Amino acid sequence: MKIEVWSDFVCPFCYIGKRRLEEALEQAGYANQAEVEFKSFELDPNTPKISDQSMYEVLAEKYGSTVEAAKGMTAQVVEQAKTVGLDYNFDKMKPANTLDAHRLVKWATEQGKAAEANELLLHSYFIEGKEIGKHEVLLDLIDSLGLPRDEAEEVLNSNKYLTEVRLDIAKAGQIGVRGVPFFVLNDKYAISGAQPLETFVGALNKVAEEEGLQAK
Repeated sequence: MKIEVWSDFVCPFCYIGKRRLEEALEQAGYANQAEVEFKSFELDPNTPKISDQSMYEVLAEKYGSTVEAAKGMTAQVVEQAKTVGLDYNFDKMKPANTLDAHRLVKWATEQGKAAEANELLLHSYFIEGKEIGKHEVLLDLIDSLGLPRDEAEEVLNSNKYLTEVRLDIAKAGQIGVRGVPFFVLNDKYAISGAQPLETFVGALNKVAEEEGLQAK
């Protein structure tokens, strides 16, 4: 069973959706039979790499509201995250451009660390409030994965893996992805957004039935 997941590291629903997929795979009994591949997506390519704005200020500006109203919006997301065991910290979050992070994860994938790198980026941003648009932050994360910092730095200081990231985004456009997370199962079934657990389980069971897979 192949599952492609388009997501961005600054998308709060992407982390929630990732957890729902993982829980569904465990519950349905296909965790060891699924190949999950994360695809790059940029929610806002124009986001600066470094910003002094708080996430509340950015949201207030985006929606033409107040900082207090933005805090109310994020509070609802925080509650959703808690349902999958995630404690989001919007107080520490700042906007971040994720292009370099996506390029670095493409490199980490070639080193056999795709799952670890994706999880680490999401956790670092939403739970720890790290500024993942900064190269030093990304390099420190690479260190924690046990990957060579000098090679990672070489990637960041070049345009390596830019083509791979752009191809992911182009494919998203071709198949009609308008937002993330977006899940494609066996090139046949799509799930858009962080849907309820039952939706994921139902889709997994449908694919498994077609493929003759037995839950383990």
